[in-house]
Amino acid sequence: MGLPEKPSTVKRSRVVSPVIDVIDWKTFQYYPSKDLQRGVLDWKLDFHWEPLPERDRKALQSPISPIRSPVVPSGVVAIDRHYFQNTGAYDPLMSLQGGENLELSLKVWLCGGSVEILPCSRVGHIYRNRETHSPVDQEATLRNKVRIAEAWLGSFKETFYRQSPEAFSLSKTEKPDCTERLQLQRRLGCRMFHWFLANIYPELYPSECRPRFSGKLHNTGLGFCVDCQAEGDILGCAMRLAPCSDSRQQQHLKHTSRKGIHFGSPQHLCFAVRQEQVILQNCTEEGPDIHQQYWDFQENGMIVHILSGKCMEAVVQENSKDLYLRQCDGKASQLWRFDNVSSVDK
Repeated sequence: MGLPEKPSTVKRSRVVSPVIDVIDWKTFQYYPSKDLQRGVLDWKLDFHWEPLPERDRKALQSPISPIRSPVVPSGVVAIDRHYFQNTGAYDPLMSLQGGENLELSLKVWLCGGSVEILPCSRVGHIYRNRETHSPVDQEATLRNKVRIAEAWLGSFKETFYRQSPEAFSLSKTEKPDCTERLQLQRRLGCRMFHWFLANIYPELYPSECRPRFSGKLHNTGLGFCVDCQAEGDILGCAMRLAPCSDSRQQQHLKHTSRKGIHFGSPQHLCFAVRQEQVILQNCTEEGPDIHQQYWDFQENGMIVHILSGKCMEAVVQENSKDLYLRQCDGKASQLWRFDNVSSVDK
């Protein structure tokens, strides 16, 4: 088992799990895990173990240092009792048929805590024979997943439903009531799911890049379109509103399923942020800076900057209407629409 920490060093918002070794359910043979691993999830909301990425391995101070993990496994976790209760405990409307570890992990990360695996602590576990799972158990698990998607994934629930058509069908016949969980998120000041993708598990980010929205980007409150009015070199151009014009290439934008907003010019430029002002920068395809260029176009018309969680707003100043990031409040100057909307299912 792991060594206890001194009370003064314990963070109550940490949720920790041991390494889970496998005990064969037929022979009781013990199979210890050899490599450093972390818990992850996929777009079907299934839990997996995966080898710790090389960059994370190099960042460890020692072989027994805690491992930051996107998800904890089910069944064996250690959590401060008061923190657990004050942050909503387990979802009372989820059955204990799988998925409660995902809900707990997402809630902890999004609401200010952290999730870790402790390599120096090991627990052997006898996993159930998959063949013994009844159709009733499987449907209960699926119902739990739908509940997680509706409560925690935001607009990314559509990616889950594309991967799990049976969950999509269930969500239409049995729409879950997530009022309590949504109120909990507001009380705790939780972040949105795209923060988890950008900061905790970017490998999960959907890789499809086909444009989802395109054409002119209209501000529905002020009645103008997003434009770059700089002459010559437009790198770093501050985005602002101007009268809408079909003939201006500078107003033709594409918002991809991968969340980048691409500017309509021969240069490969994307919306980015500098000191909370929306500007044009070279599009980034990889590396840590890529998340600075991720935007979530929500059903209510707001465009959320994924890394900061703030909304794009047209700010009226003397002779200009420049675009800035502001706290999301749904005012008319934060509401947008594209000319064209295309399905993301193709």
